[in-house]
Amino acid sequence: MSEADAADLLDGAVEDGLAVKREGRISGFTLTAAGRARHAELLAHETGRAEQAEIRRAYERFMALNSELLSLCTDWQLRPSVAVVSRLQTVDDGVQPICSVLAAVRDRFGTYGPRLAVARARIEAGEMEWLTKPLIDSYHTVWFELHEDLLCTLGIDRSREESP
Repeated sequence: MSEADAADLLDGAVEDGLAVKREGRISGFTLTAAGRARHAELLAHETGRAEQAEIRRAYERFMALNSELLSLCTDWQLRPSVAVVSRLQTVDDGVQPICSVLAAVRDRFGTYGPRLAVARARIEAGEMEWLTKPLIDSYHTVWFELHEDLLCTLGIDRSREESP
């Protein structure tokens, strides 16, 4: 989708009361309660039972890696060390096949694997900000987006989510 088409869709969502535009240091769009309800309605009709089951299995595999990613990000923030790079490689080697499965089920999941790979490559090149820096496609940022996408797709409330 072109940037102009995306802008038109976002403006329409604001006009329809489905989103609000935030200004300031962290600007952008966020869904309103009505927007979240509409999103949930659209997601409920997006996939069949077999696809939902495949996404659920992928989510469970993703969650098995989630605590390690969060742990290595915390470790990096508290005690920067090159050791986190090898841990990240292990996490990424585990999540890439999950991303491939998800992309085969739904096209919209197809961006996550390549975006994570770009962040990993930049980290391996010594650009450590690509691990956790907000407001860029850092590894943590893309991971968080994938996690949110999975939660929304499966209708899981983050506050009620259980770690496997």
